[in-house]
Amino acid sequence: MRVGIRLLALVLLVTPVFAADHPDFRLWKVDELKQRDAALSKNVGADHSSRETLADFGDHRFRLLYRDADGFPEQHDKIVDVVFVQSGEGTLQLGGTMVDKKGTAATGEYLGSRLDGGSRHPLSAGDVIHIPATVPHAFLVPKGKHLTYVLVKFPEQ
Repeated sequence: MRVGIRLLALVLLVTPVFAADHPDFRLWKVDELKQRDAALSKNVGADHSSRETLADFGDHRFRLLYRDADGFPEQHDKIVDVVFVQSGEGTLQLGGTMVDKKGTAATGEYLGSRLDGGSRHPLSAGDVIHIPATVPHAFLVPKGKHLTYVLVKFPEQ
């Protein structure tokens, strides 16, 4: 009987070690994000940014973005952005009027040449931002600086 209880106790202690994570579970450790940040900084495009999709779950996705200059303003009518600043510094310009707005109502995605007005919010590592759907926004980066952030995009509820 004691052997049976000991065996049962051993099985209960060992079982969690062998339990598999959920197939949609993801964990990005800080060192991995720093390595990806460094890699993105060496692959910056004409729009002064580099990006990588970390995971796409269909209804939401995680992206890592690196910027070394101002980004074009954008607006998503049906998508919420949540931003986790990883490194660097910059400014979020939020709201205002999008100049030279291009896009379609069918997709609800728009880009512009600049934002007039709105508010400005300084950003640095550790900041977390929630940008509601329909709000135009742009990330501004001072000359000689960069801004790297994890972006989570999901549909407005």
